[in-house]
Amino acid sequence: MLFTARSEEFKTEEGRKKAFQQIQDHGIDGLIVIGGDGSFRGAKLLSDMGVPTIGIPGTIDNDIPCTEFTIGFDTAINTVIQLVDKIRDTATSHERTYVIEVMGRGAGDIALVAGVSVGAETILIPEEKHDIIKVVEKLKRGAARGKKHSIILVSEGAGKGFAIGEVIRELTGWETRVTVLGHIQRGGSPTAFDRMLASKMGAYAVDLLQAGEKAKMIGTLGGQLKATDITEALNTPRLPDLSLYDLADVLSI
Repeated sequence: MLFTARSEEFKTEEGRKKAFQQIQDHGIDGLIVIGGDGSFRGAKLLSDMGVPTIGIPGTIDNDIPCTEFTIGFDTAINTVIQLVDKIRDTATSHERTYVIEVMGRGAGDIALVAGVSVGAETILIPEEKHDIIKVVEKLKRGAARGKKHSIILVSEGAGKGFAIGEVIRELTGWETRVTVLGHIQRGGSPTAFDRMLASKMGAYAVDLLQAGEKAKMIGTLGGQLKATDITEALNTPRLPDLSLYDLADVLSI
């Protein structure tokens, strides 16, 4: 394991030549690159220089196209579910509205999947525009039916939790609490699903390199592993399952 991190130098031609030379000097005849689209772009550049590379999608945001799941996503959403369940206990006993901000700058999968799973009254994601007035109206309708508390799950790319909480407080007069879960979502013990996914993808990546493949990305489709050209993956639009957004709206009535 190289334990590499982002490198500004690698973005330059000279930096890439230096990286290529390091690979040659250390007798490395193939790389398995774990990460997101930035990592995959780097893998493609190295492949073009003659270094066989295979990409494995590893990001909690689940924002890589050509795969149903990325390594880390299942662990992250289960972490969010556990934490929101704990917050709901307080929200219920104190009869408060809670705004909970989760990670997802450009992708709302964490908020969407976790929100449906915890029965959030409202889910805000960057892929869908929201009207804060309508959010407040929905909260008021719930209160009129006897709801004592509400959970609003916000993807960080859809807005800042504290700003949204302040607007709700101003428009309703209700005591509103805000929690930003932050980097706690990125750590912890991986779920069984993530462990199995990583193990299978890692073994498949080695098989592909041994078979002479390069510039491929491993993904899942229908629960089965598949290899896609990295260039195709980088150029394919990626959207969350918006049917879950509609389902959440129905379940939270």
